[in-house]
Amino acid sequence: NRREAPWMAGLRAARANVLPGLIVQALMFSTLVAYYFYPPMRGWLDELALVKSRLGYGYAAVNAIVAGAVIPELLRIFLFQRGKIRRLNFSNLLFTVPFWCFMGITVDFFYRLQAGWFGEAATFAVVSKKVLVDQFLYNPLFAAPVTTWLYDWKSRGYRFAGTGVFFTAGYYRDLILPTLFATWGVWIPVVSILYSLPSLLQIPLFGLALSLWVMLYTWMSEQRKP
Repeated sequence: NRREAPWMAGLRAARANVLPGLIVQALMFSTLVAYYFYPPMRGWLDELALVKSRLGYGYAAVNAIVAGAVIPELLRIFLFQRGKIRRLNFSNLLFTVPFWCFMGITVDFFYRLQAGWFGEAATFAVVSKKVLVDQFLYNPLFAAPVTTWLYDWKSRGYRFAGTGVFFTAGYYRDLILPTLFATWGVWIPVVSILYSLPSLLQIPLFGLALSLWVMLYTWMSEQRKP
């Protein structure tokens, strides 16, 4: 059989989630507009920023766990399992809770680095630099490979045998590139909005979009043949 082009696999996954993707992007854009033009919303979000300021990396960890692990598993139970809790749900959480805890802290650290490199002003120049570094350096060199490796390792039953293939060009082309194409469709607009908000709000609102990405990535990983 002819091998499917990496971008086609990514586009296929993105198309399957285009409606929820547009909904989340619209919600994020509405939040951005409300923050700058609707004082009650700005006040509420500023309070949220204070909570993030007090809790620091702890907030980022809990935020990512809830958005990336707990909410998607609850959606899986109620939407795809008709409300029935299965052993697999607990097995999934044993993987996703520590994974998203680590990724939440990593994203928070990365956002702080970007603020130090480029500043915190929400200007076109600053936001553009952050989006480019985020999506075309951090993502293809770290976030996408690590996510793909660990989810694939999970699907292999946590066995290390054969994982050497993770570090080959063919693996990157066939599995990581599709992830990137699907990611860009969702996250380029989302991070553009995030970087247009004050730094202390970026991690709290990052959680709004994270659940969508986890569901998208889960859909992609479940389409792979063992």
